[in-house]
Amino acid sequence: MAGQIRLAVVDDHRMILSGLANWIRNASDEIDVVAELTTWPELLTHPSFPVDVVLLDLDLKDNIPVAVKISALKATGTRVVLMSTYSEPNVVREALAAGALGYLVKSEDATMIVEAIRAASQGESFISAELDLAINASDIGGAPKLSAQERRVMALYGGGEPVKSVAYQLGISEETAKSYLKRIREKYRVAGIDVGTKVALRRRAIQDGILIQDSATGIF
Repeated sequence: MAGQIRLAVVDDHRMILSGLANWIRNASDEIDVVAELTTWPELLTHPSFPVDVVLLDLDLKDNIPVAVKISALKATGTRVVLMSTYSEPNVVREALAAGALGYLVKSEDATMIVEAIRAASQGESFISAELDLAINASDIGGAPKLSAQERRVMALYGGGEPVKSVAYQLGISEETAKSYLKRIREKYRVAGIDVGTKVALRRRAIQDGILIQDSATGIF
């Protein structure tokens, strides 16, 4: 299929690797899993490399710093989404500073994996809600950091669109749209801001510059 995202998955646990690759294949027609690998050298020497996106296990137990891997992949035009079983804030910050576009904990909702890969392929960031909360814990009291897609969801939903319409306009499933809204509300909750209702979410979207209100008509 034209326009497919060419993906390589790298994880040193073969069962996780196989299961993840098969799930992604079944979950999205737009992602072509061209390589399933257990080591870093295998990725670099694979005939399909470089690919569009690499879904990379943070800890391959090879003593190669993740920043070195990310830098090497960036040099080939490959975008990186990292997976991990833990969410140590300093490790997350290091990976993002090095250029990773996505970071997921392996316990993340499965539909989010596809969204992270899609976002990375478009050059956008996508961070697990759990990790985002961990690395921005010191920012409590201010507006939380939302990804570009989260801002789009908040703008559409806060502007009055039903979830089904939000999903349709963004080309995502209704369940994924609901997951985004859940993540958005959780981020605000941790920041000490209640956006539990649609009215509260709309008000906050205006306050944070995500929605612009026409002062004459009140229409967004």
